[in-house]
Amino acid sequence: MPKQEAPLDYLRRFIPETAVHKVLDYLHQYNVHLTITQERKSVLGDYRHATQYKTHRISVNGTLNPYAFLITLVHELAHLVTFTQYGNKVQSHGREWKSLYATLLAEFLKEGIFPADIQQAIGKSLHDLPASSCADENLMRVLRKYDRSNGLVLVEEVPEGQLFDIGEGRIFKKGKKLRKRYQCQEVSTGKMYLFSPIYEVKVSA
Repeated sequence: MPKQEAPLDYLRRFIPETAVHKVLDYLHQYNVHLTITQERKSVLGDYRHATQYKTHRISVNGTLNPYAFLITLVHELAHLVTFTQYGNKVQSHGREWKSLYATLLAEFLKEGIFPADIQQAIGKSLHDLPASSCADENLMRVLRKYDRSNGLVLVEEVPEGQLFDIGEGRIFKKGKKLRKRYQCQEVSTGKMYLFSPIYEVKVSA
């Protein structure tokens, strides 16, 4: 799907219906230019603050399931609110952002938008929110249950010694787990790489 600006009502295709009004209120309040993008494995969303010539800009991967899309959007809205309150005087993922992100998430949790397992996973992480939604491995595992089947598996689900494909013809052989990540060898180059256990790949025949 090409990158495109999202008409606000178009959001209904991407987030749970029960969250639409609250989300639209925030987007209107801060005059946000929201863009839906194609899949980006390294980042789920992005925020760019307003300038003299541009409004606040948020982009979110359009391939995310509704709950993952909403959580990512709230994550980026927290960056926006942090910037409006503190400008560039605080760290992008510092305690000010964490506090505002937790507050925003708590607001949505009260609305009964999320299934019980997602609600529980978010609740567990509220005390110490990671800088990236991708870094919250427990939450990502739960959210993945609501994805459409795409034939992919998590690296942690691939047997040791098995080959897997990450796209563009890059094939790797899964190795041992080193602390939190798996050491895998690229077949064509022999180079070693570390993979997150929740990185999605396609098992090779």
